[in-house]
Amino acid sequence: MAPILELIDFHYYYGNIHSVKGVNLHVDAGEMVTLIGANGAGKTTTLQTISGLTNSSGVRGKILFNGKEIQGLRGNKVASFGVIQALEGRRIFAKLSVEENLMVGAYLRNDKKGIKDDLNDVFRRFPRLLERRTQLGGTLSGGEQQMLAIGRALLGRPKILLLDEPSLGLAPLIVKEIFKVVKDINREGTTVLFVEQNSKIALSTAGRGYVMQTGEVVIHDTCQNLLANEDIKKAYLGA
Repeated sequence: MAPILELIDFHYYYGNIHSVKGVNLHVDAGEMVTLIGANGAGKTTTLQTISGLTNSSGVRGKILFNGKEIQGLRGNKVASFGVIQALEGRRIFAKLSVEENLMVGAYLRNDKKGIKDDLNDVFRRFPRLLERRTQLGGTLSGGEQQMLAIGRALLGRPKILLLDEPSLGLAPLIVKEIFKVVKDINREGTTVLFVEQNSKIALSTAGRGYVMQTGEVVIHDTCQNLLANEDIKKAYLGA
């Protein structure tokens, strides 16, 4: 069976800067896969290009979703296929309410009952959002905004959920809560690919991992093997 998502010899250029260099990556349906590495390794550029959020002129190589090429397509078109991303830094709408922010995620849908069911499901997963349903997004804590960003992505009914640095700037207890929800979402059938600078959390959560360094994938393996790899321990796990 073909992967749900596949990158084949993927490169990205910011003008003359060769940011991502020949990445080959795949995610099978139902998997949870992580992409780790230091700042500037090319992780976010890779994720945003999959989502159609970078300048298409910088793309080389192929990005396949369910076997169809999607590289160079606009973000709304990519999202319509079910490739939905929660962006780094949350990017919620500060002057919209929690519920209004969530409904933005459903902008490509017109199935009212399905939207209502998914909204209630987000409130079930994140009870804090239900408590703050009418509160403005800009008044939420960082952890609550991250919950809101993930909830908004879920309203798009993703076939693959892309998460960019979901633990960034959050307290450990909030990180634990958020990753529990992400694991539940994956266990219930949604494929997940996430970028994470906290390598220990990433490798303890996903099934497989890719390690990026200066724009290249330098190793990929099961997360169990990566956690046991002495070079990975020294470089990324503080061992």
